[in-house]
Amino acid sequence: MADKRSIRHSIKQLRTVKTWQLLIVLILLSFIAATFLRMNNTGMIARRDAVIAADKVGDVNAISARIRELQIYSSSHMNTESGVFYLQEQYNRDVQQAITVAANASTAGADANAQAEAICHPQYSGWSTAYMTCFLGELAKFPTSDKLPEPVLPNSSLYRYSFASPLWSPDFAGWTIVGCLLIIIFTVARLLGLVILRIALRHHYRES
Repeated sequence: MADKRSIRHSIKQLRTVKTWQLLIVLILLSFIAATFLRMNNTGMIARRDAVIAADKVGDVNAISARIRELQIYSSSHMNTESGVFYLQEQYNRDVQQAITVAANASTAGADANAQAEAICHPQYSGWSTAYMTCFLGELAKFPTSDKLPEPVLPNSSLYRYSFASPLWSPDFAGWTIVGCLLIIIFTVARLLGLVILRIALRHHYRES
């Protein structure tokens, strides 16, 4: 009898918390977690946009600082993977400098450089892949082009960035997800406990 009363008491305690109540709390926590995850991602996008803006301005120190901020943020917050992005403007500037240095290495090169720029500059606004293709193509047309030093172009992979985010981080998003997991575990354990206790109670009835 004591065992039966103990089992009934345990069942009664487990029934004090309803499954639908746990589901409501789980839904609310899930919504909060999703909101914090979205805020994390928005923070990453803002910092990545700051990198792109600094790249357009051309301030090397500002670019390095913004990249560092993005890296720190992405590595310490969930859902902040930056994806692949490039410092396209800085690459174009460095290519321009490499071509200019090579072309200006001789008088003939300087003349060829000036003429190629005069032809390509009106066709394209600023330095771009299309502009560089045009510029190098025009240099190749000059008789002295075989004597011009070959420009040493920068490695494009050095301008490629991608930052990963952790699977879990101890921020608002991370802790609300932990809360969701705890509620799920508690709900499953509660249901299993009720099933086991009812089986045990039936077993006692059969024995009696």
